[in-house]
Amino acid sequence: MNTRQYSISLLLFFILIAFFIPLSLAPLFDLDEGAFSEATREMIVGKDYITTYLNGELRFDKPILIYWFQLISVKLFGLNEFALRLPSAIAGTLWAGAIYFFTKRFFDIRTAFFATLFMIVSIQINMIAKAAIADALLNLFIALSMFCVYLFYDQRGKKYIYFTFLFMALGMLTKGPVAVMIPFIISFLFFAFKNELRLWLKTVFNPVGLLIFLAVASPWYIAEYIAQGQLFIDGFFFKHNISRFSSPMESHSGNIFYFVPVLIVGLMPFTYFAIKALTNVKNYFKSDLEFYLLIWFLFVFLFFSFSGTKLPHYVIYGYTPLFILAGLQFKNNFSKAWLAYPLLVLLTILLFLPEIATFFKANIHDALASVLIENALDSFDVLYRVLIVGTIVFIVLLLFLKVKKDTFIIGIALSMVISVNYIVIPAYGKLMQQPIKEAAILAKDRGYKDIIMYKVNTPTFNVYYENLVSRDKPHRNDIVFTKVSKLKDFKSYEVLYQKNGFCLIRVKDE
Repeated sequence: MNTRQYSISLLLFFILIAFFIPLSLAPLFDLDEGAFSEATREMIVGKDYITTYLNGELRFDKPILIYWFQLISVKLFGLNEFALRLPSAIAGTLWAGAIYFFTKRFFDIRTAFFATLFMIVSIQINMIAKAAIADALLNLFIALSMFCVYLFYDQRGKKYIYFTFLFMALGMLTKGPVAVMIPFIISFLFFAFKNELRLWLKTVFNPVGLLIFLAVASPWYIAEYIAQGQLFIDGFFFKHNISRFSSPMESHSGNIFYFVPVLIVGLMPFTYFAIKALTNVKNYFKSDLEFYLLIWFLFVFLFFSFSGTKLPHYVIYGYTPLFILAGLQFKNNFSKAWLAYPLLVLLTILLFLPEIATFFKANIHDALASVLIENALDSFDVLYRVLIVGTIVFIVLLLFLKVKKDTFIIGIALSMVISVNYIVIPAYGKLMQQPIKEAAILAKDRGYKDIIMYKVNTPTFNVYYENLVSRDKPHRNDIVFTKVSKLKDFKSYEVLYQKNGFCLIRVKDE
C-alpha cells in the first residue's frame, strides 16, 4: 500500500468511527436537532415540501435543502437518529474529502492528511458533522465554493466560476445569504490585494454563472414567497438573517472576544497547531494560496466577532482554511506536551464532572439543572469513569513511550474521537435527552392524545411522540409533559413518567 492509499484508508477509518458509527449512540438533542428533525417529520406528514413547520407553526429559520435530504434519509431508513443525522455525516465526509484533495493538489499528501485529520477529530466538527442540523452541509458548500474561487484565480478556467456559483446556490438553499456573503467578500478582498479587481468584476457578473445560481437557488425562494408572501420576507430575511448581525437573538450575545475560547476548545486536540499557524502570518504573504486562506479565516473570525448574535458554530465557517494552514505546521518539530496536557486536563475535568457540577450547584438557580446534577451519577457512572481513566492512561503511555511523531499524533486523535463520541456524548444524552425520548415513546405507545407541553421547549419530544403538542393551559384530565420544577403549578396530578427532572403527568385538579 503506497502513501496515498495508506493516508486515505486511515482518514476513512477516522471518518467511520467519528461520523457514522456514533449516529445512533445518543438521542436527538434539544433544541436544534429536535427542531430540524421535527420540521422534517411534519413535512413528511403534511406533504408540504416547500414550507417548513415546527409544531404546526411556520418555521423560517433555515431554507429547505437539509430538510429535503433528511426527508429522503427518513424515507429510506425510518424515523430514527441514524436517518436524521445521516445527511450531515455524508456532508462531513465530502467536506473532509474536499479538504484532502484540494490541499494535496497545492501542497503534498502529508499536509493534506494532517489538515483533514485535524478537521475530522476536532471537537466542534465531531459535534456538527453528525448532528441533524444544517451546518455540516453549509460548511461543505462554503468550502467547495471557496476552493473553486481560488482554483479559478490559479487556473483561470471558466468551469471553476460555474462551480462556484453552483455551490453558492446550494449553500443559499441550505442556510441563506451567508453562503453567498462569505465567498463574495473574501474573493473581493483577495482579488483587490492582488490588483485583479477587473477580473473579479467580470467573474461576479459572469452571465452563465448568474444563470446557474438563479436556476438552482431561486425556484424554492419563489415558491416559498408565493406560498407565504411577506411573512417569508419578514421571517427569513429580516429576522433570521439581517437581525442576527445587527442585534442579539434569543439571548445569544457576547463581547468581541467571544470566539477566542471557542477556538481554543473547539479545535482540540490540535489547537496547538492552529495557534502555530496563526503566529506565522508574515510568512503567508509570500504565497498566494496561504494569503488567501489567511484572509478567509480572518474575515470570518472578525465578522462574526462583531456580529450582534454569537453562536459557537459561526466561527466554523472559517475553520477550513485554518485546518489547511495548521496542516503545514505538522511538518515542524513540536513538544508532545502541547498536545497531551490540554487533553489530559479536559479528560480530568470530564472524569470529575459530576463532582464539579455538585460543587457549583449552590450557585445554580435553574431548578432543572439542579435536578440533573443530582441525577448525574446515574449517567456518568462507573463505566463512564473507567473509560475516561483508560483513555487518560493511554495518553500518558503515548507521552512517555518512545513512539514516532506521527504515531503519537494519530494516538491523540484516536483518544479524542473515542472520548467525545463513545464516552461523553452518550453519557450526556442519557442524562439530558433519554428521559424526554422515553416519555414521548411511552405517550405514543399508550395512545395519549392532545398532550400539552407546559413551560418547557423540547421539540425532540414531538419527534419521538410522532405528533404535535399543545401549548394551552392544562385542565383536569389533560396529559402534560413538563419539568419537575413546574409541578408546583398543579394542585393534584398523577405521575405517568418521571426521570431526571422531566415528567409526564395526568392533571387531576388544576
